[in-house]
Amino acid sequence: MKISIGNDHAGPEYKKAIVAMLKSKGYQVKNYGTDTEASVDYPDFGHPVASDVAEGKAEYGIVICGSGNGIAMTVNKHPKVRAGLCWMKEIAYLTRLHNDANILCIPARYTSVQQAMEIVETFLTTEFEGGRHQNRVNKISCK
Repeated sequence: MKISIGNDHAGPEYKKAIVAMLKSKGYQVKNYGTDTEASVDYPDFGHPVASDVAEGKAEYGIVICGSGNGIAMTVNKHPKVRAGLCWMKEIAYLTRLHNDANILCIPARYTSVQQAMEIVETFLTTEFEGGRHQNRVNKISCK
C-alpha cells in the first residue's frame, strides 16, 4: 500500500516516527514534508499529498501541522479527498468507519508522538462500514 505524507515545521519529529513505523510494516511512503522546524507554509506540503490521493497515486495520505486545521482545510479542497482531523484514535476509527476518510490530519501540538502513531495505526486498519454511511459520503463532494 502507498501512503503520502506531508508536514510543516510542527511535525518533523512526528513524521520521522510515523514513516519509520509505516516502512517497518511494509508500506511504501512518499515524503513531501519538511525535516526541520524552520517556519514553512503547510499548503506547500498538503497539496502534493492531496494530489497523490485524488489521482490514485496513493491509497491514503497523512498530513501534520500544529493544530491540524490549516492543513485539513488545504487538503479538503481537492476532489476525491475526504480528510479527517483526528486527535485521538477513537476519532480516527470513526472517520474511517463512517466517513471513509482517505487523508488523516494530525494536530502535532495537541498529541504526543506515541498518540499520533496509535492514531495512524487505527486509521489504516479500520475499514469503511458502508451501508447507511455510503449515501452520506456520496453527498460530501460539491457538484
